[in-house]
Amino acid sequence: MNRALQTEMAEMPARKRIVDLLARATRPELETALAGLGDVPDHTLLRGPETGLVMIRGRIGGGGAPFNLGEATMSRASIRLSDGRVGHGYRLGTDRKAATLAALIDALAQDASALATLEAGLFSDITARLEDEARQTREETAATKVDFFTMVRGED
Repeated sequence: MNRALQTEMAEMPARKRIVDLLARATRPELETALAGLGDVPDHTLLRGPETGLVMIRGRIGGGGAPFNLGEATMSRASIRLSDGRVGHGYRLGTDRKAATLAALIDALAQDASALATLEAGLFSDITARLEDEARQTREETAATKVDFFTMVRGED
């Protein structure tokens, strides 16, 4: 795994890391993980699923003054399990079902045994996929790198 990604994930609080990974999961990954956890407990929707727009902000050079880059479509959902645990799911795009699945898995991950199963399966799979995508991007970028150099002609 890339050291930068390892460091980033290690420094995140556990719940933030889970919600981040669930936001990056594909719908089939979420469906497979949920099926692996067994029966889906009774739950009620607290919010959504709903789709709207969020403003994306940027900074020049990572440290400059913030500016509004544009808007992006985002879906979110919040659910409550019958035992009172609450889960939240967010994702870019309009896939409301995936946002609901992410919220359900977030709530289930608050149980230690379910969390262990998710860590061994879904979360490690997502982390590996993200690392593979980052590696592929680095390789594609490196393939287009041009090294410019100046040749001195001996004349001043």
